[in-house]
Order: sequence, then C-alpha cells, then structure tokens
Amino acid sequence: MLISLYFNKISAQDIHYSQFYNSPQNINPALVGIFNGDVRVMGNLRDQWRWVPVPWFTFGASYDRKIYPKKSNNHFFSVGANLFHDRQGDSKLNLSTLNVSGSYSHILNKNNIITGGLTLGFSTRGFDTQDLTWDKQWTGEVFDPTLPSGENFDGQRIYFLETGLGLNYRLQKDSRTKLDLGAGLYHLIEPSAGFYDNEDQVLPMNINLIAIGSIQALDILDIQVNVMQQMQGEYAETLVGILGNIYAVRTRGHETNVHLGMGYRTSGSYIPTVAIEYGQYYAGISYDIDNTGFNKFEQAKNGAFELHFRYTITNVKPLSQFKVCPIY
Repeated sequence: MLISLYFNKISAQDIHYSQFYNSPQNINPALVGIFNGDVRVMGNLRDQWRWVPVPWFTFGASYDRKIYPKKSNNHFFSVGANLFHDRQGDSKLNLSTLNVSGSYSHILNKNNIITGGLTLGFSTRGFDTQDLTWDKQWTGEVFDPTLPSGENFDGQRIYFLETGLGLNYRLQKDSRTKLDLGAGLYHLIEPSAGFYDNEDQVLPMNINLIAIGSIQALDILDIQVNVMQQMQGEYAETLVGILGNIYAVRTRGHETNVHLGMGYRTSGSYIPTVAIEYGQYYAGISYDIDNTGFNKFEQAKNGAFELHFRYTITNVKPLSQFKVCPIY
C-alpha cells in the first residue's frame, strides 16, 4: 500500500460541504456575525462514500454572536468558535480542529456593510495502522499479516496552528433582498502536514471566493443563489446552487418557510436540497448524486448525505440600543 501517497493527497484538501452557506466559519471568518439575530448556533454533518472501502465522515458545530458598542451605531463586533472532526478510510485518517474567530463590521449606510475577520485555531491530524495491509506482507505466494510493514513513520499524529483571514461586503435592500460577496483565506502560514520528519509536505493555503444572494421574486417566494470557488494547491472546484424559499405559513409566531433547490459541484455531483425553517429553527438536508468516473463502482452511487441545523436567538433591545442598520 502506498500509504504515504494517500496521506499526501488527502492532506491537500480541507472539508468541503455542499451546503457551504450553512457553515460560514469554514469558508470565511468575515461571515462571523453576519446574520439576522444576536446569537447563532449551528451543527453540520456529512457522510460520504459510506458503501465503498474509504468512507468519509465529517461533523462540526459553531457558535457566533454580535457585540454592540454602547456609543456608536455605525459599527459592531462579532466573535465565534468553530470545531469539526473529519475521518476517512481504513486508516481512520482524521483531522480535529478548534478555531476562534473575530470580525469587525463597519456600516457604510443603511444598505451597505463591510466586514473583516480573523481566525486563529489549533488542529491535530492522525491515523491508525491496525486495519491496514502492506505490500511487504505479500510473500509472492500468500499474504502474511504477521510480517513487518516496512514502514517507519516518525509519528502517527501531528499538530499545527490554524490561521485565517477574510473580507465580506454586504449589500442589503431589506430582510429578503441581499447579497454577500467575500473572500476567505485559510492556512496563511501553510503549516507542515507530513508524517515523516524529512517530508516537505505543507498544507496549502485554502482560498474561497463566495457570492450568496437572495431576492424577493413574489410575495410568498424568494430566490437564493449560492456560488463558491474553492482553490487549494492543485485542487480547484466550483459549487453553484439555487434555492426557492417558499413562505408556507406567515402566522405571527408560527412562521414556516420551505426551501427547495438544486446545486452542482464541478467535479461532477448534482445536489438536491430541502430545508425547513420554523421561527428561529432551521434544518436542511442535501444529497450528492455522484456523476464522476468514481461511479464505475456500483456502491459509489449512494453519494454523500449532508444535514445542517441552525438556531438563532434575537434579543429584544432597548430603544437606546436600536441599530439603524440591522443584519438581516
């Protein structure tokens, strides 16, 4: 088994949710605090290729909130924390990360806001050789698992610093018509990610270019368009999606929206998506239908399943603290 080659290939890619717009701290630290409300809690889960020998499982959670200054209505601060765990393959190659982020938003006027954000965190990556087999355990006639692997790793776990920087521009007409344009950069210092001391393997900078927009099409319908270009080393991919947000129930206190849409990943996946939003609760589910060459394996057609959850808290503010330009 060319396990070192496998590790090098995997270490060149970060997690990549199809519903990237439901995991903002993973794509741009400047999206911390950019939401309608004061406190936001989110959970994410992705289960990919479960029926082939290299299943890929990711889950994460995040928290962010706004901090309003007492003597100014033209800016605010936001802070957040984000953690995720990613595991794949027979080697149980895994990545665990805890990040903290902060952002500063300047309100240019009632329709325009610009935000800058920073991320600092800690990651650890490791693997387990217990379920692995090796080429040197083949005698030429039979496989003998008692033979040594011939590999000499300097360690099965590494640790490194996470860094990130982001910028976002919000154009906002009202609560239903808005546009976010931004860029997020991660692994600014490109930390070492190899399992051999003499291995020149770094984690390439991850660049995300994002456009997330929504427009009111009808009294009961909004159209949301999501686009992200993600680049990391030799890896480059574009995700595009469109969602219809249907205002199914508009009774005060029982507002219910239904989101229906389709996305596409340029590596060759179609992504049908359904979400329900009830008051301050949101749950979205999507399914990647793999249409790549990997689909020559019958089991791979099961694709990837994603589930995203969000809960938002909006505080009632005194009139003296009312913001002239709330984030919708």
